[in-house]
Amino acid sequence: MSLFITFEGGEGCGKSTQARALYRRLSKLAIPAVLTCEPGGTPLGRKLGRWLKWTDDKEITPLTELLLFNAARTQSVTEIVLPNLKTGMIVISDRYTDSTTVYQGYGRGLALEMVENINNVATQGMKPDLTVLLDIPVETGLARKTAKKPDRFEQEELAFHHRVREGYLKLAKEAPQRWLVVDATRSKGEVAEIIWQKIKQLLSKEVG
Repeated sequence: MSLFITFEGGEGCGKSTQARALYRRLSKLAIPAVLTCEPGGTPLGRKLGRWLKWTDDKEITPLTELLLFNAARTQSVTEIVLPNLKTGMIVISDRYTDSTTVYQGYGRGLALEMVENINNVATQGMKPDLTVLLDIPVETGLARKTAKKPDRFEQEELAFHHRVREGYLKLAKEAPQRWLVVDATRSKGEVAEIIWQKIKQLLSKEVG
């Protein structure tokens, strides 16, 4: 019954909340699942993630970001994603390669082909079975983040965040069979139920 499900979206979209909600729902049904996140799913990932989000170094290049996020990613794929999928688990990841494509590609302006190639090397070609995009207007999402100090990415200008959102929507349009786009302005309960209905379809196909 192995499935690889990723959650994506811009700042303040609620993807972490929904990833946790799905994990809890599967666990209550005794469906084997594991929840991870990028870049913090492994000890190395946590160190790299803290530095990438909170460093005061203003000279970090987009390519450096791309390579460091993928260094964390290859560790996560090796330690968490592949081993658990091989044992029949459902793996839920809060962010994956699509985050890098939109943040470093569409957002920072790196060549998309290069980003895709590096992502593929880091993941050994592992693609999600389903990617849930929690889509939210940029201003609405950022307004939800006021409770804490903004990280490097949250501090970017609005134009950057608009490019990220547009990148996500373009990726979803190009591969609709992999993506589930959900209006993240709806209530948490409504969003969770939409996601669950899609997961049930996938589970029934796996069992069948």
